[in-house]
Amino acid sequence: MNFADSTVLVVDDDPAIRRSVSRLTRSAGYATRTFGSPIDFLSQPLPDGPACVVLDMNMDGMNGLEVQDALRLNERLVPVIFLSGHGTVPTAAASFKHGAEDFLEKPFRPIELLEAITRAIEHDRSREAERADLQGLRRRFDALTPREQEVMGFVVSGSLNKQTAAELGISEKTIKVHRARVMEKMQVESLAALVLLAERLGLTAAPTPELPGSQPSDPRTSNSN
Repeated sequence: MNFADSTVLVVDDDPAIRRSVSRLTRSAGYATRTFGSPIDFLSQPLPDGPACVVLDMNMDGMNGLEVQDALRLNERLVPVIFLSGHGTVPTAAASFKHGAEDFLEKPFRPIELLEAITRAIEHDRSREAERADLQGLRRRFDALTPREQEVMGFVVSGSLNKQTAAELGISEKTIKVHRARVMEKMQVESLAALVLLAERLGLTAAPTPELPGSQPSDPRTSNSN
């Protein structure tokens, strides 16, 4: 199997470990990058293609869990395999709780590490399509004008056109035009689908303006004007 499109990122302050892991992964066909400190690693962009991080748990400056927490702030969510010279059950449990792919104690068997890397790479590869789809959604949302993005926020909150018009101080007819453009640019045919896209994008719906005598509406089912 060809792993040339996959990258293993080795982060360990022990030069001997970096060399041995690098030789092992390169011999298996993986592209490999090594880092002697967490700061050096975190200052570099993560690969776009399938990848995993082989991360030492105990390093100067930052421990592995702190590096893992920093990685979790990146939407890339690259899988992490921990290496520890003196792993403990609580430490391993904490790493898995934070989303670690695997936890190996030093000295590890080469085949054990390669198997863990293969699982992590394949896991990351399976998420590529999802990442690409999300990037496409973001491009569509970014293509909306600021006003259209504003209107979309009201639409997915379940606001009626007349409520949105009153809130924004524009005509209901104009709201209908913006709403139609939002649906077209986001490539959806129903309000429920638009709400789901907004959730995937992590968008916060605008508060639904209240009108006298109005009833709360469900944005997934409402087709009212």
